[in-house]
Amino acid sequence: MFPKSEYERVYTGSLINVQFLQTLLQDSGINSITRDDMKSGMIAGFGGGIPNHIQLFVKKTDVDDAIPIIEKSLS
Repeated sequence: MFPKSEYERVYTGSLINVQFLQTLLQDSGINSITRDDMKSGMIAGFGGGIPNHIQLFVKKTDVDDAIPIIEKSLS
């Protein structure tokens, strides 16, 4: 059984959008991490994932603060 993560996915999209959102979140004091299954698969030696499908995660305790920032910036 895998332990529960302390992170929650708040956005999935292109690398440019994810980097933009990371900057906005960081400016608000919210740290984030990304996950790129396509890149991970290529590094491991097998193809996998969807191109330009980067996932952005924040700590569960920051989700309520992060979502309005993301929604406002993408609207």
